[in-house]
Amino acid sequence: MRTTVTLENDVAVRLKRLRKSRPFKDVVNDALRAGLDQIESKSFSKARRYVITPVKGRPLRANLDNIAEVIAEVEGDSYR
Repeated sequence: MRTTVTLENDVAVRLKRLRKSRPFKDVVNDALRAGLDQIESKSFSKARRYVITPVKGRPLRANLDNIAEVIAEVEGDSYR
């Protein structure tokens, strides 16, 4: 089957780097198989869990109610 696929530049560079002495077609097919195997595996389909760990110590700024003031403090005088 012939299909035209447009690759992103970063993907094309990685595929060309892997190419070495094998045909480009084989490298692309192997990469697609590996990616599809991972997508179809049970571990990929499970929801990814993120753990948020509290930061120790006190916050650098006690009051975040006035967001414009916080931005001005972070950005400096050029903000206003």
